Amino acid sequence: MGITHFAARSLFATVFVRRGYAVFQNADQMAGVTDDLLDKVPAPVRDILPDVSAVTLTKLQGGTMTAAGVALALGIAPRLASLVLAAQMVPTTYMGHPFWKYEGGDKVNQQIHFEKNLSLTGGLLVTALGGAKKAKKAKKAKKAKKAKKA
Repeated sequence: MGITHFAARSLFATVFVRRGYAVFQNADQMAGVTDDLLDKVPAPVRDILPDVSAVTLTKLQGGTMTAAGVALALGIAPRLASLVLAAQMVPTTYMGHPFWKYEGGDKVNQQIHFEKNLSLTGGLLVTALGGAKKAKKAKKAKKAKKAKKA
């Protein structure tokens, strides 16, 4: 995994590092979205969650996204970092880009961001699962194993 992989991972991780840092820095302004998300969590689940302010949770989300993005860029546990980022993308996408609530140009804009986040999540899941290269190797190994049995 040479310079090409490093460059690719770094380019892919840029959005997570920059957005995560922006969320961390602006947690006071973004905490309303966190509150809205917590309101959608079923009461039995909410009851077992620690009593932490929305601002603190928002900072935690931004800090985690930044750290996981840096880890992905540097190749430090990239599969784990990708899994953490993919898990964060689900509520981020749902709460951050609810295109179904908009009309006209605003709806189109939100839908573009929603679909972009879906694509990023797909890329993260490919990375978390070991990437296309590992999938090809696994398929090749399976074929070789079958050929040996025959």
